[in-house]
Amino acid sequence: MATDAQTSRTVAKKFVERLGKHDPDGIQELFAEEIDWHVPGSDALPWTGRRTRREEVAPYFTTMWSHFAHGRSKAVLERVIVDDGDVALLAAFTHTVAANGKEFTTPVTMHLAVEDGRIVRMHQYEDTLTVAEAFNAG
Repeated sequence: MATDAQTSRTVAKKFVERLGKHDPDGIQELFAEEIDWHVPGSDALPWTGRRTRREEVAPYFTTMWSHFAHGRSKAVLERVIVDDGDVALLAAFTHTVAANGKEFTTPVTMHLAVEDGRIVRMHQYEDTLTVAEAFNAG
């Protein structure tokens, strides 16, 4: 079913707010039961890959966030582009790797698809080489 742009914008706004609050359960609530989730990247990073079920969303964030120094991450949302049920979030993420103290910044685009008020697709595009190099820094 088609979703209007205002509903998509509202869901995306909640997603960004909950992301900023590090609220994995709240983020998970925004997703449909079956999802198309893809975060490409190195197999050495345990949060990358595909997810297909809502209950996999919160563990993605708790796994990923546990690898970053608490309180030292920053997300700057630069633009939100909405076209009916499709939302593109353009941002820059800065994190510090907990294990080695390496700080890195990467541009990020998240493509969300919203149907019936729920996120059914989340594909993330970022500079995965920068992320992998930060984790391999000695």
